[in-house]
Amino acid sequence: MKLLKKICIISFSMISFISFAEVSVIVNKGNTDVINTKLIKRIYLGKVKSFPNGTKVNVLTLKDDASATTVFRQSALKKSNSQFKSYWSKMAFTGKGTPPKKMANDADMINAIKSDVTAIGFVDSTVVTTDVKVVARY
Repeated sequence: MKLLKKICIISFSMISFISFAEVSVIVNKGNTDVINTKLIKRIYLGKVKSFPNGTKVNVLTLKDDASATTVFRQSALKKSNSQFKSYWSKMAFTGKGTPPKKMANDADMINAIKSDVTAIGFVDSTVVTTDVKVVARY
């Protein structure tokens, strides 16, 4: 019985940690477009391929196993990781789009965004630096 209680406590602790993790959507500091949550969803689902100013958007994502990826996809896109992958498999197969480029970790994401004014991505909010601009939080 004590083992079951410990397992339950650990499980709830992990779920709570994932639930409270905050993710920030980031762009290059030079990007002056107004980017709201509706536009972010449309960009990540390949329905919009450019920023409001007409510049083609370079969409970046973290690896599927990153906790920020799970939080972002559930909160912003209302999709699980498997639903997102399936969605993009279909889009790519039908020639309707190319899935977002995967970054290995938060540091790579920040560096990519910092060096590309056309890029959009997301990271764990605790690692955001002044080198990028936050446009939304989930």
